[in-house]
Amino acid sequence: MQPNKRLNRLFAALGREGLEVSREGRVYRVRRKDGPELPAEVLLPDDFPVEAKALRQLAGLMAVRHPGGGEVRRACASPDFHPGDAGVAIGSIVETEGMVIPAAVGSDINCGMRLHVVDLPADKLLARRDELVELLKGDYFFGTRDLPMTSEAMRALFHEGLLGWIDRVAKRPLGALAGADFAQISAELERVHLGGALDGHARWAPEDLVPADGQVRDGGMATIGGGNHFVEIQVVEAVEHKALAHAWGVRAGQLAFMIHSGSRGVGKHVGAAWRDKARAAWPKGQRHPEEGLFALSLAEQPELVAGYLEAEATAANYGFVNRLLLAELMRLRLRQIFGAGIAAPLVYDLPHNITLPMDGPAHRWITRKGACPAHAGQPVIIPGSMGAPSYLLVGRGDPSLLCSASHGAGRARSRFTMSNHTAQDEDALGLRGVDCITLREERRVEEAPAAYKPIGPVIACQVEAGVVDVVARLRPLMTFKA
Repeated sequence: MQPNKRLNRLFAALGREGLEVSREGRVYRVRRKDGPELPAEVLLPDDFPVEAKALRQLAGLMAVRHPGGGEVRRACASPDFHPGDAGVAIGSIVETEGMVIPAAVGSDINCGMRLHVVDLPADKLLARRDELVELLKGDYFFGTRDLPMTSEAMRALFHEGLLGWIDRVAKRPLGALAGADFAQISAELERVHLGGALDGHARWAPEDLVPADGQVRDGGMATIGGGNHFVEIQVVEAVEHKALAHAWGVRAGQLAFMIHSGSRGVGKHVGAAWRDKARAAWPKGQRHPEEGLFALSLAEQPELVAGYLEAEATAANYGFVNRLLLAELMRLRLRQIFGAGIAAPLVYDLPHNITLPMDGPAHRWITRKGACPAHAGQPVIIPGSMGAPSYLLVGRGDPSLLCSASHGAGRARSRFTMSNHTAQDEDALGLRGVDCITLREERRVEEAPAAYKPIGPVIACQVEAGVVDVVARLRPLMTFKA
């Protein structure tokens, strides 16, 4: 546990900045003295550092209001809480009423996780590791993937997500998708959060992706992305909840592959456009909110609120298809090498950067920034680093975290800091025995296990708090980093 003297000094320093901070067990509370009475709350494991910048950002998020109507009802943060680059702390969860905050999601819209299991012995896969890696390097890094889309399929993707996209593509699969099992893909929709089908519209997509007719070759589709995104082959190391694991098709000793990616350039396009729109629409003469967290008011700007939610859904739909295709490329390569009998069923796919309507009261939304839904009985996927286990869990619908859980362990060291330590040995970086496939050595160092906080306490903290229960633990075998 952090020494009390250190915490007291931190709390005193923040108090001089106009913030009230307190602690009760593992829950920290923070509020602006001139802001709402209700504080924001953070759940943190014992001995984890409390980062002043992240507390400032969460208190600022809690204080967002719109002069024309709309407020933050609650704000909290999951245990991978750390500062964000765009003014919103990673791990933040916010409930708004009568307004939405585009900057609270940012540009990595529907960044999320997808998990499949594979009935294949690890030693059999490792015996043909190099063959599989070369094929996947072509797919993921060199752009040799063959995934043309018709303009009709792209429009359906943006409008209806996986549901519309599958309906169009299954009728006339092109390129690599000619070998896909669309009956299986369709059946797996029930294991995608919200069916992977939100109400979007092609008008919010980049123009070059929605031509009037012909084919579209999208260089961003089925790409991993930078940062902490990855595709990882794993082994199910242990099962802790046997009944749920059986129901979800998960067994100890199975292989698995996990995908962490989002909406790529489409999310950047939508996120940047709506940050600008929200700023331009802010009432003239009103003080600008700190950190650039410009909200849109349902009472004063209903068309803008509806437009933003539709635009975010458009990018989110792209993110669902992107993860599906990254998985399908893996599934097709496994079948190519190990035979058509490889089923590799989906366990679950869920987002952790998204705004969704709240169950119950109208005109309320939950925005999660680096936190995933964890409703009662719902699968939850929390990755570790490429040198630490990942976890499949089940949500418990805990209201204290707004039915949410963490999306990882959180960074302990910035990429800039890690990039200055290329001379460190493998043990210092945590890279001993790590099989990282990347085209750039600096990516391997930036994303080394030493860059991340330990995942074990993050999981244990949430289990003890009643947020989630562990279903299975997965150990990394090889990780693809773009």
